[in-house]
Amino acid sequence: MRADGRSPSQLRPISFELNTALHAEGSCIVSFGGTRVWCTATVDENLPRWRKDSGEGWVTGEYRMLPRATNTRTRREGDKIKGRTAEIQRLIGRSLRAAVDFKALGPRIITVDCDVLAADGGTRTAAITGGFVAMALAIKALVDSGAIQDNPLIHTVSAVSVGIVGGKALLDLPYVEDVAADTDMNVVMTGSGNFIEVQGTAEAAPYSRAELNSLLDLAETGCAELVELQHKALQWPGLPR
Repeated sequence: MRADGRSPSQLRPISFELNTALHAEGSCIVSFGGTRVWCTATVDENLPRWRKDSGEGWVTGEYRMLPRATNTRTRREGDKIKGRTAEIQRLIGRSLRAAVDFKALGPRIITVDCDVLAADGGTRTAAITGGFVAMALAIKALVDSGAIQDNPLIHTVSAVSVGIVGGKALLDLPYVEDVAADTDMNVVMTGSGNFIEVQGTAEAAPYSRAELNSLLDLAETGCAELVELQHKALQWPGLPR
């Protein structure tokens, strides 16, 4: 039995609170248990110079941890962000770009900002899962307004953490399990069951191929549940798997 009473293959309570930003084209607060991330999607017609004249759009992500998201105050990051933050931002961008047909999106950029309100493990996976919901809301607004003709979303994207703690493979680790994990892994998947990214590290002891398979199986189960929750929250018939 885990500290919070869950089974090894059980997600924490997951929720999406939609339209939480007054001005953003798409927004939500996603909760994975005690972890809460505010995700906002901004649509901008001004593409970066290297993307201009291509006729195609772009998606990028940004990530910040608010000062009291953790048990002690974290100093705000300025323009010069930390290595961990930069790594997570790149992961969010790569993950969300996998969901979009840039030609159908047209010459515009969507920036998804993910601000961690409360951190209890799995902030990057929550940011990706909630970031997709915010981006989907922004894209739905573009489709509904007639700004774009064809829905550019080609996949639903979600992410979850898995790990080996005390010799057991566990899904969706809170902080207390994350810091004790022998192996820690973040998995990003499409709604159709294909992998976008797998980040796995042996924190304390190397893991076997059998253990890797068990972790990926857990992640696949978790992401499938997350996709169903995304669809339930968005209630958009045009949303792909």
